[in-house]
This record gives sequence, structure tokens and C-alpha cells, in this order.
Amino acid sequence: MYIKDVKLSPFVVAQASESYQSGGTLNRWVEVLVDCPGSTGLFTYRLPAQLEIKPGDILSVPFGAQQLGAIAIRLLTQPNVDLPPEKIREVEDIVSVGFFPSAYWELLNRVAAYYYTPLIQVIRVALPPGLLGRSQRRIRVIRSRGEEGSNYLLASGNPSAFLTSTARQIWELLQAQPAGDYSFVYLQQKVKSAYRGIRELLRSGLVESYLEPPRLTRPKLQKAVTLTGTIDHDLTTRQREILEILRRRGGELWQNELLVICNASSSILKTLAQKGYIVIEEREVLRTEQGPALVGDGAKSLTTAQANALETIQTLDGFAQILLHGVTGSGKTEVYLQAIAPLLQVGKSALVLVPEIGLTPQLTDRFRARFGNKVSVYHSALSDGERYDTWRQMLTGEPQVVIGTRSAVFAPLPKLGLIILDEEHDSSFKQDSPIPTYHARTVAQWRAELENCPLVLGSATPSLESWVSVGTSPPSPLFASREGRQERNLNSAGRNYYLSLPERINSRPLPPVEIVDMRQELQQGNRSIFSRSLQAALQQLQEKKQQGILFIHRRGHSTFVSCRSCGYVLECPHCDVSLAYHHTEEKAPELLRCHYCNYARSHPKFCPDCSSPYLKFFGSGTQRVTQELARQFPELSLIRFDSDTTRNKGSHRTLLTQFANGEADLLVGTQMLTKGLDLPQVTLVGVVAADGLLNLSDYRASERAFQTLTQVAGRAGRGDDPGRVIVQTYTTEHQVIAAVRSHDYLSFSQAELEQRQALNYPPYGRLILLRLSSLDPIQVQNTAQIIATALSTEEQFEILGPAPASILRVANRYRWQILIKFAPDALPQLPDWEEVRSLCPPSVSLTIDVDPLNIM
Repeated sequence: MYIKDVKLSPFVVAQASESYQSGGTLNRWVEVLVDCPGSTGLFTYRLPAQLEIKPGDILSVPFGAQQLGAIAIRLLTQPNVDLPPEKIREVEDIVSVGFFPSAYWELLNRVAAYYYTPLIQVIRVALPPGLLGRSQRRIRVIRSRGEEGSNYLLASGNPSAFLTSTARQIWELLQAQPAGDYSFVYLQQKVKSAYRGIRELLRSGLVESYLEPPRLTRPKLQKAVTLTGTIDHDLTTRQREILEILRRRGGELWQNELLVICNASSSILKTLAQKGYIVIEEREVLRTEQGPALVGDGAKSLTTAQANALETIQTLDGFAQILLHGVTGSGKTEVYLQAIAPLLQVGKSALVLVPEIGLTPQLTDRFRARFGNKVSVYHSALSDGERYDTWRQMLTGEPQVVIGTRSAVFAPLPKLGLIILDEEHDSSFKQDSPIPTYHARTVAQWRAELENCPLVLGSATPSLESWVSVGTSPPSPLFASREGRQERNLNSAGRNYYLSLPERINSRPLPPVEIVDMRQELQQGNRSIFSRSLQAALQQLQEKKQQGILFIHRRGHSTFVSCRSCGYVLECPHCDVSLAYHHTEEKAPELLRCHYCNYARSHPKFCPDCSSPYLKFFGSGTQRVTQELARQFPELSLIRFDSDTTRNKGSHRTLLTQFANGEADLLVGTQMLTKGLDLPQVTLVGVVAADGLLNLSDYRASERAFQTLTQVAGRAGRGDDPGRVIVQTYTTEHQVIAAVRSHDYLSFSQAELEQRQALNYPPYGRLILLRLSSLDPIQVQNTAQIIATALSTEEQFEILGPAPASILRVANRYRWQILIKFAPDALPQLPDWEEVRSLCPPSVSLTIDVDPLNIM
């Protein structure tokens, strides 16, 4: 791959202070990576005299008939001898002065090499949207009267009469559009052989072709008004009033704010500026996420276990990996806060990664209450402008704390002193698509090594990979019996530590977990989705003025709709899955929706197969549970918290704030509820149907189920009142259920690791998953077989498959998989992935997922 070539020149690792000149000779050329699909090498461009370009700058360059975004890789005193100087094109402009230090550049290269991804694709993930822009060719009608008089077709009054059929279709499309302007790509989609018609229209002088420059994210500018002179006699009464208001407000206001206060027009301000009393100038306004006003918060007293953990983290010098294993409610966040505080005082920054955007508001508020405006948020739910401005703020080098989701692992903090992965076990840290299919935990470890700073992995239910990597397997009695720490030196590159927080704050007990056998409930005549035990607990909630959480595995109303007469199940026409029933609001049309491709249709009155009117909803989603609650417990108020109710920006914060303020008795939701929410007033947690998490065709199913159930159980009893957990299931004998009942991570992990070791699955083996998909079911199956046959000649790894994915068809694409399994200690002689890709016809898509978490 071309990735290795990037490291050939010392210019790659140049520091920001390096001169633009090298050895007294002006660097006249630059090699760049171009953001163009299919281009996998470095391209040489000439430097204009007026531009001072450094490695890491983001450029706009001509590429074919387009203008594309590019990254400056290295400066050259001479171009490649094979390139004729007259054919080397010139850099158009500098889009952003974005200098990548050597450690950051090495990180991007590692990600590209490990995940078999072109480097430019990794750079796209690392940069905020809008920095790498792309121009597009557009066609527009010539409307100039001067040209119309000289054009015989326009003068004829009916130009389309003289055109061919193809050109006439394009002309009519352009005429119907008010601006008479469409992209070349759009016209190609609408008209067959559009390029011929466009060429005819261009020759006829009816249209023109132009290149639209990239739409890049730019700083937001706003006009500010500043008072400069004293109020003099040559002013009108109205002008004096405006200047007096400006003076009372400190002599400076945004122009739009001043106009609103004074109820004035901008013309009066222009007059005052001409007289020299004020200056109007554009200034940048930073677009950052604005949280609510918070009361300042100081450091809290620590338990012995917290103090020991903090002491270990603060005494570490250089890279180390720490697993902070703390039960739910044990105060991991306070350890994070007190570990970060001294770093900010010495000018260093910290990076805190969380698995879900929904977790960000609550954690952000705690950090902002402690560190004020030094805290920034970075995730995909921000607008492009907010991400761009936050990204640029990181480059300043000011000490700060960045809290973000998976992609924030690439946050360009120059003086990084600590990286924290909260809820490190969560599968949201892994990207399945698009490429690179990176895991934030793996990338964070590389980054901590390169930045020479500690990495803290925090969780109540650590991933088995982290559990084994710090040397805690086979499990020792340390977690259960000591409030100390365990240290292991595993390699010369750094040290691995295991730190435990085995008790909750103020010695609060972990909530008792009651397991309810729903088979017995049914035998005893209870056909409700709520067991009698859960019904009694819900009844007590309002009586005691307490709050509870109900966890449901799925969103929507019902998981599928079936005909009671013939058994027909309504399925998605584009995917091999059943449609889920969604109830939008009272008297609204009943809606069936696919959770994979988002296809939706109205609920039929009769069975499409046998015309029977007896259609029944099966399974329970969040909507059905809320409807049942409203029917059985009308006095209980509730808030639904799932991906359907949190689509809008800020909705996570709004719903959680409402619940924290006591505006509802129950919070009903999906897996989003399990991810680190700290709600001290919650005393009851109910799991409506635990079985949806068990017995899936995935070797990680038990681990995920244990983590999810333990995490949601941990939401109860975090305040002064004791908590209670009720788990409803049809398989009470399952080993996961038994471990959840006793909060026993040790016995669960030991049993699970024994199974993994026997089968050579992670963390004792490594996997690479090849995902193939196509609109053609035969072609994708044949391609999968061809690739598997080509790979089977190797003896260093085991090939499983090819096999159809558990859901064969999604969005009309048929999916096949090949699993490569090998030992973790040494990377085998893996195939040349470019050769493997060459076996795929254009209609078959291939994704290489290294260390996959989801193999379904």
C-alpha cells in the first residue's frame, strides 16, 4: 500500500517552527494526498509564490476537471524526474492551516495500516466535515440579453425546435428550474446519454459549463460595533441616544443586538461610523455547544479506594494503561475529575471518550461545573460549524478538556496529558462502517503511547479484552476483597494497572436483583407484560414519591405483526426482517417500520396473504410498554427515552432534565438507559424482557447481555433510598441471569473466558471479518466463494465460511461473510488486500472489518 511511502521524507515529521525554506533553497513543489475515490498515491503540485504551505495544511487543488481538497504531505526542492515540469499543476489555495504534529501523523498512519484503509479515508474521519471540499461541474442557461441577440436559436423564439431529443429534454429541465442551473451528475441521472445533449447545447451557445468551488466550512463572522469618540454637538437626538446606550453597555455590542435594543436601522449606524463615533467591523463568533448555566462545583472527599486509584494515576509518568474497575455508583467520574484538575494547572489537556451522545450532556454538566469554559464537546450531533470551530479551538494548545464520542479520539489536542474511556466495554466505540472500521479503545491506546500519557479504561463490567490485557485473568480475589491496587509490568513499552472500586459511595449497597420467572406468571393466570412483583413495585412508586426506570430491549410498539388465521408475518420488501409496529400518536395512522432500512408502510386492515382481518401484534417495544403503563397505571407519569424520541438536537438533555426535575415517575427506554446515567432519585429498575438479549447467534451475546443487565441494574439505589431491581425472563436458569442476580463479574468472566479459550475466540484469538454485499444474490455468493478459495491456500489462519449473514438481505443488498481466525500473538502473513479486492466485480462491495464486534 502507498501508506508506507508517506514516511519516506523528513518533512512529514517537521515541527511547526520549521522554516518554509530548507537548506537555503526555496521549496517550489509539494506532494499531497488528494481526496478523490480511487486515488491512492501522492501527487505533486507547484507552489504559487504568494502561498506559504507547510506539511499538514489543507489545500484546494485542481484534479482532472475538478477542484478537490488535499493534505500537504511534504515539500520538495525538485519534482520527480519522471514528471515533465510543464505538466505539473499549481495549488489553488490554502483552505486551512492545519498542522499535524509527528505523533498525530504516526497515529493516522497506524490506523490506515492496521485497518487496511487508504490514508485519505482515515484523514476524512479525523477532520471535521467541510474541511476537505469537492467542486462539481454544473450546467446553466445563458440568460444574458447581449448574448441572446447574437444567438440565432434564442432569437428564433423556440430553441427546442432545432434540438435533438436528448438536448431538448435537458433544455426543458433547465428551463423549468427557476435558476436554470443543474449539476452535471443530476442531468446524467435524469436523461440517458446526457453528455451528448449537453455538448450540443454548449456548441449552440444556449448553456454554459462552470466549476462550482467546494462548499467549505468557514469561520462565522458577525458585525460588532465599538464606541470610539466622545458624544459631540454635531449629533441628532436619536444618534446621541444610540451612543449613550452603547456607552452604558461597555462601549461594545454586536450590531444586531444594538439595533434590537435601540429599535434602529443599520443606516443610522453607518452615519455614526462615517462621523467617526463608532467602528463597525466583522469578528468571528465561535459556534460551540451551549449548555445551561451551572453552579460551580468543588472536589469531593474520596473513599479509600478512590484515593488509592487517584494516587496511582497521578504518580504515573509516561504511558500506562489503567483498568479502573468500579461497581456502578462507586464514583469513577470523581476520580476522573480529580485526575484531570492538576493537568490543566500545568498547561496540559485531557480527552474523555463516552460511548453515546445521550451520555454526553450529564457528564458534560459535571465537568463544566468543575472546570468551567475549559470543557468542549465534540460529536456527530453538532452542526458542521460547531464541529469546525471546536476543532480549531483544540489546535490553539490552550489547556482544555474535550468530551466526545468515538470520533473524538482524533481530537487534535497538542498537549495531551490523559485519555479516559468511560464505559470502555461499550460496543459503540467500534465503527462497523464506513471504513476505517476502527475501535476507539485500540486507537486511544496507540495515541496514549505516542503522546506518552496514561490511558484510563473505566467500567463496572470491563470488556474481556481489557480484563485479560491488564493481567487480571485468571481472575484473582483482588476485586472482591481489596480496596487497593494491582500493578503488573507487562512490556517495556509501558505498564498495565488494575485499580478497583469495589464499593459504592457512602457504602451504599448494590441493589438486590429479583429474578421473576414469566413462565410461572403465565401458569398462574397473569397475561400482562408486567409480573405481579413489578406491578406491585410500580404501584408503590407514586405512593412513596420515588422514581423508576423500565428497560426494554427494543424500541417501537411491537416487534412483528402476524395473521392469527394463517400465520403470515408482514416483512420488509427490501430486507429479510419483519416490520415493527410503531404507534405515532392518538388517531394517527398505524405505521409499520423496518429498523434496518427505515422503510415504512401503513398497517393493513386485512392479511395480504389470506385477507383475514385478524392481525395481531407480537413482542413488546417501548411504545407498547408505555401504552400498557398508561392503561394499568394511569396515575403514573412517564418519559420515553429511545432513539425515536431523541432524534432532535438537545433532546437527550431535555428529557433527562425533565426526569431529574421530577416531572415524571418513570423513565422508559432502551439500551441508552444503561450507559452511565447517574439519577440518585431512582429506586426501582425493571427489565421487562431479558430474553431478547440472550441466545443470539453471536459468540459475544452472553458478554453483552451480562454487561447490559448489570449496567441497567446499577441505575437503582444511587441516592439515599435503597434500590430494587426486578428482571423478568423465561430462562431463569441461564448463566448470565445467575451472574446478574449476584452482581458477580468474576464468576461470569471466568466461565466466559474458558469458553472463548476453547474456541480460540477473542481475547485468545483474533478475527477479521470480510463483508460482501450486492444487489445480485448470485454474484455476491459466487464472489464470496472465489475469495474464500483464494484465501484457503494459507495455513497460518483458519477460514470460516463463506456464509450468508444472519439477515441475508438489507436494503435490497444481499450479504455474505467470510471470517478469518488466527492467533493473537503474531500477525500471520495476511493476503494482499488489493488482490482480494480485485476478485470483486464492480457490483460487489467488500468491507474488511478488523477485530469485529458484530458478526451478525
